[in-house]
Amino acid sequence: MRREVPPLSLYVHLPWCVKKCPYCDFNSHAAGSNAPRGRYLDAVLIDLKNEAATATGRPLISIFIGGGTPSLFSPDEIARLLDAIERCFALVDDVEVTMEANPGTVECGKCSGYFRAGVNRLSIGAQSFDDASLATLGRIHTSGDIARVVAEAQNAGFGNINLDLMYALPGQDVGAALDDIEAAVRLDPAHISWYQLTLEPNTVFHARPPNGLPDDELCYDIENRGQALLRECGFEQYEVSAYARDGHVCVHNLNYWSFGDYVAVGAGAHGKISNQDGVRRYTKAAHPQQYMASMERGIPDGTPRALGDRDLLFEFMINALRLNAGFDEQLFEARTGLSRDALRQRLQAPLQKGLIASAADDVWRPTAMGRRFLNDLQADFLPE
Repeated sequence: MRREVPPLSLYVHLPWCVKKCPYCDFNSHAAGSNAPRGRYLDAVLIDLKNEAATATGRPLISIFIGGGTPSLFSPDEIARLLDAIERCFALVDDVEVTMEANPGTVECGKCSGYFRAGVNRLSIGAQSFDDASLATLGRIHTSGDIARVVAEAQNAGFGNINLDLMYALPGQDVGAALDDIEAAVRLDPAHISWYQLTLEPNTVFHARPPNGLPDDELCYDIENRGQALLRECGFEQYEVSAYARDGHVCVHNLNYWSFGDYVAVGAGAHGKISNQDGVRRYTKAAHPQQYMASMERGIPDGTPRALGDRDLLFEFMINALRLNAGFDEQLFEARTGLSRDALRQRLQAPLQKGLIASAADDVWRPTAMGRRFLNDLQADFLPE
């Protein structure tokens, strides 16, 4: 079966933070102002040229600068990065360019500089508007910093702002979680990412869980009440933790969830490339020093790994099942090169459990129970 060439995105990883948060399992490293930013950008520019050859002229529909804390880098450094990307890749006319920012690292005037550099979507890591919760989470900002940065970004010209919020925080009840949502909505963002605090392996919180974490029933109550409030406020949920106003869905993340392609540069960055020969994944060296050294020596990094049929089916499903609208069988065929029969065979078990249902002809999406027990639903598609 012929596999289509899907849309292409670019992920850029800037790995440093002022300090490591106790819940964070991302590839981030505490360095603050001492990070070798110039040397790292030199390495990323080498990486970009190599990835451009892999892209073979395909245009980028989105660019995402994540971390770490990208806002530790100055507007001039971000401009240097985006200028290099534009030299290396073709871009669609309305390319989405997202950059993550920590309210504790965005100084006065930075937002205007980022906007002039070419960033057109800002993702601000608010996490909570309760200062005590922010301290527990190890954040370096206050609720006042969030409001200041959002106002500055809006004044700079940003019309597409995302606020990251967490719920099920230590000591949090339903009222406190809803207060956070209401505080976020008052700042008038176009998008809110609202997700549950989880204790990930290899984090401080996993080794030493904080006191007062809500139990499963309270988490479920918070989730239901929060989703209702976001809906009342005009934010449509289109993915497990993503809520958009006025159609401001995140193009970059939607490409991930639809099993699109993405090239990746930076320490620990993950990429996925499809062609008629198959689908391949790769990962760059995780530690910044190792990554920079490999780029400087001209040693290609991130050896691709071909995905077999069972991996393709599983990886498509763990992404597509996150979408509220579900997916259609035609997309499954086009992105994986597998047959509908292979899919339908694996759908039988979750169908019998009531975790998934047909939403229309050849369209599948999780049921309400499937969304609540998404991990169980995704596990039904693990390679046998």
